[in-house]
Amino acid sequence: MRNRLLIAGVALVAAIALAGGGAYVYFFSGLRSSPTTLGLSTPSASPTTSSGTGLSGTWTVTTGSLAGYRVKELFVGQTSKHEAVARTSTVSGTMAISGDATSGYQVNGITITAVLTSLHSVDSVAGRDVTQRDGYVSRQMNLQQFPNATFTASAVTVPGPVTSQAVDLSIPGKLTVHGVTKDVTATAKAQIAGGKLEVAGSVAIDMTDYGVSPPSVPFTTVDSQVTVEFDIFLTKS
Repeated sequence: MRNRLLIAGVALVAAIALAGGGAYVYFFSGLRSSPTTLGLSTPSASPTTSSGTGLSGTWTVTTGSLAGYRVKELFVGQTSKHEAVARTSTVSGTMAISGDATSGYQVNGITITAVLTSLHSVDSVAGRDVTQRDGYVSRQMNLQQFPNATFTASAVTVPGPVTSQAVDLSIPGKLTVHGVTKDVTATAKAQIAGGKLEVAGSVAIDMTDYGVSPPSVPFTTVDSQVTVEFDIFLTKS
């Protein structure tokens, strides 16, 4: 009888040790990674949309576009923060361009919408299912009622002469999230790649400005500062 109790006790201790080890990996492991910030892709050697045909016209968001967020989270017992990253490929929008490569271009009527209900986590933490975070985000942002995020800008000027090189853009506009609209400025780069117009960049916001509290997750605290990032491809109509 004593032997059976001893064996049972050893088994219980082993189980607790394994559970503790699993919890350590889950919450305290340094084995975690996040994808790099969204940016311009490598342009094709011979872009099919060039100064010969001009960029003037209406451009529409097409496949390959991504939008998402980056936010810092700190696991209890850790000193370094982990960068949580989520993205969606359900992105739509349009813009109109007028002008020419010599004198410069005027970009008008910019509207980009990302479907937040399609957001999914793309970072990794050893021993943790980071996709569970997506449920917290959905509830905290009330995505059933506010499923989209929309950025709009009335006009942006790109001074000439415009070459085939990537150009830096500062785009003042309005970002609507959680039913709240705020003035923001997007920092971006643009280029022609593979016959498409590509615009990649980011916007820094504080989620509390949009009526969203940082998610309350056991063993984890989340910063309120968020980086909204995007890599948008558009085709000319």
